[in-house]
Amino acid sequence: MTTAHDHVFRNALIYDGSGAAPYRGELGLTGDRISAIGGPGSIPSDAGEREHDLGGLALSPGFIDAHTHDDRIVLDVPDMLPKISQGVTSVVVGNCGISLAPVTFSGPPPAPMNLLGEARAYQFPSFAAYAAALARAVPGVNVAALVGHSALRLATMDDIAGKAGPAALDAMLAHADEAMAHGAIGLSTGLFYPTNAGADIEEVTRVAGRFAEHGGVYATHMRDEQDDVLKSIEETITTAEGARIPLIISHHKCAGVHNWGRTLETLPRLEAIAERHPVNVDVYPYAAGSTNLRADLITDTYRIMIAWSRPHPEMNARDLVDIAKEWDLDIHETARRLQPAGAIYFQMDEADVRRVISSKLAMIGSDGLPHDDHPHPRLWGTFPRVIGHYARDLKLFSIEAAVHKMTGLPAKVFKLAGRGRLAAGAFADLVVFDPATIIDKATYDKPLQQSLGIAKVFVNGVLSFSAAEGVVKRAGRLIGGRA
Repeated sequence: MTTAHDHVFRNALIYDGSGAAPYRGELGLTGDRISAIGGPGSIPSDAGEREHDLGGLALSPGFIDAHTHDDRIVLDVPDMLPKISQGVTSVVVGNCGISLAPVTFSGPPPAPMNLLGEARAYQFPSFAAYAAALARAVPGVNVAALVGHSALRLATMDDIAGKAGPAALDAMLAHADEAMAHGAIGLSTGLFYPTNAGADIEEVTRVAGRFAEHGGVYATHMRDEQDDVLKSIEETITTAEGARIPLIISHHKCAGVHNWGRTLETLPRLEAIAERHPVNVDVYPYAAGSTNLRADLITDTYRIMIAWSRPHPEMNARDLVDIAKEWDLDIHETARRLQPAGAIYFQMDEADVRRVISSKLAMIGSDGLPHDDHPHPRLWGTFPRVIGHYARDLKLFSIEAAVHKMTGLPAKVFKLAGRGRLAAGAFADLVVFDPATIIDKATYDKPLQQSLGIAKVFVNGVLSFSAAEGVVKRAGRLIGGRA
């Protein structure tokens, strides 16, 4: 007989991405789509060209990393082992106002643009050029791309210290039109950063409103995640409502020791707003963050680990206070001598992390920095950590809820049609994992460690990773928007 499906998975524990309880069943895929799904016996025997007996392992949609800085690494190292080995099949790039397009640099990119690489990384004066590069690279994962407001400002303004004038605004709006026409999914801002901090509500609302006209979304690294976190939330809500655009608050946290516990204030406010306006947050499952080494974040009230330093790479993975003691300097002068540099900041409270990750608004995003010499462990461990540590071991929520936070929910929020669910006709982005053993292995001291429990990963119907073989074949593409 002629086989009906390219692959058939049997004896699977199916988590369909909706948040519903798992069930025993089977699934067929043909080409890049799911061609059948149902309970035991719903697919005729020998109906697949390749039959997979999962022996009770879990089968779920591919995980969607809702917050990444993978813009360049998907081109330079397209196998994407740190992500696909976690079960990630799609990444959202262009976060925190930082994107490769549409800006180029003749000299060193300013912070935080340097988190994506040096000037040679920025080769794309238009979004179409970036989309074409992705198509040539064929990354191992799908890419959904936001356009960064810092990139827009640096491409159109001579002086980014203040708000944009009429000519620069018009140029930004033209870039917004071009990007959305070629497959972008929306706008991001990083108002915390000097390249974006000069923009006021009027400027951001105007630019976000143009993306909204094309069906885009708005993700923001807010102006302040510390003392003025509530004030920043109000600014963010005013902007999103004024632009009439769905809102994602990036890596929601209350940072700084004296702000620990304030998610008891922020989350009820966001959940109330979500009753009248689309609002979600992304969150990583760790109590430390990472970005450039910044003077305003230097303190002795929490631990700071150096992730990279251009003049002193020998200090990578060392704590700032230990370097300061060795150099016989205070921590502020030590930080100045390490620049340019990046750091890991242990600035959050675990109770706040658990509160945010449990929220019905929360999606999972790694926020990993793949170009760091000594990266935060979230780059390699985020998704297995959510399932294995927070869901299975701590029972903070169910495994099906965890899967929903990394599949069906981000697919809905970012308007990734046909992704994030196991259903006939949906794209065949699939993960086979063992609920009993899945766990992260990456640590702050040894961050480059592959997680356990991911058996197989399919991207657009293609076996792309297996525990036995590693990366098998790349099949990613630009997704979302008009892509």
